Amino acid sequence: MDQSEKLLMGIESILSVASDLVDEVARLKNVEEECKILKEKVFMNQFTKAEQEVFSLAIDGHSISEIQDILHREESTIKNQRKNILKKLNTESMTEAVKQFQKLHQEPSQKLIGIS
Repeated sequence: MDQSEKLLMGIESILSVASDLVDEVARLKNVEEECKILKEKVFMNQFTKAEQEVFSLAIDGHSISEIQDILHREESTIKNQRKNILKKLNTESMTEAVKQFQKLHQEPSQKLIGIS
């Protein structure tokens, strides 16, 4: 086997490893996206269905009156659901609650599931 054949075999080997790495990166991106979705579901599952609807709209930046119009609920009902959300999250404001939700995407998955 001459030098050029050895070189070609080496290049083929490197390309094979590179292809495997590209596949692994794609797989890890999918896993990361699934983790993001699961973190959101775990976070939202602490709320009732009605609270989830209100919080989802608050995340999108809707005001109390807009949420009231969208969900066709009384203002007092929306305010009560917001109060329950804040209590469950131990926060003072809906802005703080939304930031807590958004922070999910900045924390490593291990921190959420207690792996160190």
